[in-house]
Amino acid sequence: MYKVDLPVEESAQRAVERRQAAEAERKKRIFNSRARVIGVDLRTLHKQREEKQERLEMDKQRDLAHDLLRLSLDESAMQQKKEEEELRRELAQNLVQYRAIHQRAEDSRDADVNYVRQAAPDASISVSDSSLGPASMQVFLGEGMNENEKKRAQMEMNERNLRAQKEEREKQEREQKNRELLTGRELVEKDLRAVQLNALEEECKRAAHIALSHYNQAQAEERMAREQQERLRREGEELAEMQYMVTSDLLTERPEAAKRKTESSAEGPRVLADRWKGMTPQEISEIHRKREEQLLEKERLREMERQRDVAWDYHLTEQARQQEREKNRDKELQRERRTQHDKYNQQLAREQQAHQQYLDKQLYTNRPTVHYFTQFGTSSR
Repeated sequence: MYKVDLPVEESAQRAVERRQAAEAERKKRIFNSRARVIGVDLRTLHKQREEKQERLEMDKQRDLAHDLLRLSLDESAMQQKKEEEELRRELAQNLVQYRAIHQRAEDSRDADVNYVRQAAPDASISVSDSSLGPASMQVFLGEGMNENEKKRAQMEMNERNLRAQKEEREKQEREQKNRELLTGRELVEKDLRAVQLNALEEECKRAAHIALSHYNQAQAEERMAREQQERLRREGEELAEMQYMVTSDLLTERPEAAKRKTESSAEGPRVLADRWKGMTPQEISEIHRKREEQLLEKERLREMERQRDVAWDYHLTEQARQQEREKNRDKELQRERRTQHDKYNQQLAREQQAHQQYLDKQLYTNRPTVHYFTQFGTSSR
């Protein structure tokens, strides 16, 4: 049998080529010592690329706006020019029509000069005046004589009139051109002003966009810093919680846990049976030491109480003696006051007795008799 080379599928071939190109690009990136050692500020490069793209996009939009403005101005100028030409054509047509109707050559006063068929009658024809009436004059003053001079003068006058009309028309055309030139210049100035205003507006928009981009970038950096701080704080709290759980009393089962819980309990001192591991020798010795201290303190308090009782008994005895002395002194004073009072009463009694004797024996010696009382009421007077 003969070897037959089957055709390879196109999609598989493209996949192989794509993988080979990706591998070549990867090798180029890995073996580039400058990019690997020095490094590239991708963030700044991306930012510069974005700013360049924004600037190119703004320039493109400004050029497109200028092109649209130029096209609109050209279109408006062409439309205005077309309208002016149409107006001129209508005016010329109206002028020609007016002249054809109201300014015909055969209706003018010098038609006989310009047209031979309207020439004046021959002045050499002699007609007797007797056969003509008052309105039958054939030759008037100025007709039939010096006709060539009249034609030349008339032609010169027409030439002057035509020249004056031509000059007037040229003057009007110049004025029209000047007005059109001024109008075009004003339109150009307006267009330039509009372009400048658009450029300034685009520049302001670009500055505002750049400022907004910087503000958004600052906000994003601030948010990233805040998120970084929040993440660090959360990680610190988690590590602290893990360390607390590892070193907590729940896992280590330290004997001090029951004591610490007892001290922090609001129900008073008690022992947690699930955590208490028994008393240590230090705690037992501490209990004996405290008991001895309590005994010594109790003995000292008992001695102080006994001394205080002795002192209090002595104080009570002295106070009783003082009260007895005060009582005896009061009795002596009362006895002296009673003696003095008795003496004073005896003196008052003697004085009263003496006064009564004075009244009875010296002052009231003439006592009234019965006759003295019977002498009243015996007469009417």
